[in-house]
Amino acid sequence: MASSRSAKMIPCQRHLFDIPRDVAYLNCAYISPIPNATRDAGQAGLARKSMPWTIAAEDFFSESEIVRGLFANLIGATPDEVAIIPSASYGVGIAAANVAFEPGQSILVLEEQFPSNLYPWRQLSADNEGSLITVPRPSDGDWTTAIINTLDSTTAVVAIPHCHWTDGGLIDLERIASACREHRAALVIDATQSLGALELDITMVQPDFLISASYKWLLGPYSLGFVYVAPKHHDGRPLEQTWIGREGSQGFADLVNYRDTFQPGARRYDVGERSNFALIPAARASLELIAGWGVDEIASTLGAMTNEIASRAQSLGLTSQPEHLRASHFLGIRFPEGMPGNLVERLSEAGVYVSVRGTSMRVTPHLYNDTQDVDRLFDVLEAAL
Repeated sequence: MASSRSAKMIPCQRHLFDIPRDVAYLNCAYISPIPNATRDAGQAGLARKSMPWTIAAEDFFSESEIVRGLFANLIGATPDEVAIIPSASYGVGIAAANVAFEPGQSILVLEEQFPSNLYPWRQLSADNEGSLITVPRPSDGDWTTAIINTLDSTTAVVAIPHCHWTDGGLIDLERIASACREHRAALVIDATQSLGALELDITMVQPDFLISASYKWLLGPYSLGFVYVAPKHHDGRPLEQTWIGREGSQGFADLVNYRDTFQPGARRYDVGERSNFALIPAARASLELIAGWGVDEIASTLGAMTNEIASRAQSLGLTSQPEHLRASHFLGIRFPEGMPGNLVERLSEAGVYVSVRGTSMRVTPHLYNDTQDVDRLFDVLEAAL
């Protein structure tokens, strides 16, 4: 779902981050810096472990439920539809363990898709005498049409991102979801490279599972993430048999009375020790900050920045996906004459940080970037070309 270009622009928020003026960090798709408030919340939470007598039984539930609700609000879901997980691969593992898949059926993925959303499907198809179908990168950049044209009667699962992690190539999830329903295929989305910077309404897409790690565009800590689980999968099999996922687990003295019933909704899929007293407060601080800014406003602000970068890159003879075929927050720049071999090193020496994935140089800014950062990027590019 594209973000509205009429949303208000957000002024530079660099003051909320600990980023020196001589650093131009244009690499949020790699790993985001955490806001100062997130760092402080995480450090305060970690410090609580030095005084465990201050941690009450209710603390194992209260803040994680707040965070669950914040993530649910971000995508238009309910807290009962959200589980707390440690990584994207964990969330994809939940999906792979709970989708219907029969021998002879196929699973659809994209060429050069991120490995966390590939390996579980490769294993599932191999274990069940199925096939893994890879959609080639379309020459016209239109991933959506390429995916729809690849779907057929054998497709059981479509496992895709919202935008391609190498260059930001955009996928129209609503069109894909409609095609999946027509073919009775499950839809599993890894939104790690988009959620928090690209608008997504779960009620419009209605996937079976939607997964996101928090350490990129959610501006959160590493080793924490979330998975939306459609209600029809709420009675499925979790990857772990945890005590906290069981009904009545709030009563610690009663834990010796084992139960086969679970906490409501998607909570059965929560990772063990989900109440992490450092990571959960940190994630809360970041999600509250994003909610305050507004995802549509973030997307519009970053879209203006990436459009400027794309235009300036084009003047140097470099190419990128056209605006309507890429995510607004994400730019993959390609070098028709070949990327200079030491370009990334030259950039980092100048305090400019980007990354290379496949044949693309990813330039992925956030609200902590400004025109000075963009100018520094092009100072190096112009000298290198």
